[in-house]
Amino acid sequence: MTAGTARGFSTSTATVRELAVAGAYEFTPRVHRDERGLFVSPLQEEAFVAAVGRPFTVAQTNHSRSARGVMRGVHFTTTPPGQAKYVHCARGRAMDVVVDIRVGSPTFGAWDTVEMDTESFRAVYLPEGVGHAFLSLEDDTVMSYLVSTPYRADLEQAIDPLDPALGLPWPKDMSFTLSRRDTQAVGLAEARAKGMLPRYEDCPAAAAAADR
Repeated sequence: MTAGTARGFSTSTATVRELAVAGAYEFTPRVHRDERGLFVSPLQEEAFVAAVGRPFTVAQTNHSRSARGVMRGVHFTTTPPGQAKYVHCARGRAMDVVVDIRVGSPTFGAWDTVEMDTESFRAVYLPEGVGHAFLSLEDDTVMSYLVSTPYRADLEQAIDPLDPALGLPWPKDMSFTLSRRDTQAVGLAEARAKGMLPRYEDCPAAAAAADR
């Protein structure tokens, strides 16, 4: 359960990397700098549509601020309806992790990581049914999310981010701070046994792949 080989391409607005999780992408936008500072658009429709094949629908925006060592995830939304996410770091620095927990996916169990900061302004798109986690690497790290569906507490799920079966590459020289929810979350195998995990066939990414 490791990251795999990824492919990339560029558009006039951003560089795109296809992640090891099917249907997930990293976007590195063009950053415009001058003596005043900088201007950047982390979400560029041209690059997004070129990668995903359709525009991103925004139902809600979320904002989190974390101290160094705060770990959030692995989180996902019951699918259907599921929730797609577009995430970037607006302040500080973070290690962002995408995990394929969709049963039946061609990349089930795979993960990939993206280093996020306010130099590159890399962003990540996670399709419905994919697990998401991040680790704050600096105090006052701010993560900004665009999400495709409104928040519903009854649909929110979590998997233990420290589950050895996932083998996520967290730094070994840091102490982590997790919420009670994440500390008590079950591992991947137990989540699958309990029927918590999304089925790939129920996710829009599966339909999109079939259309190609």
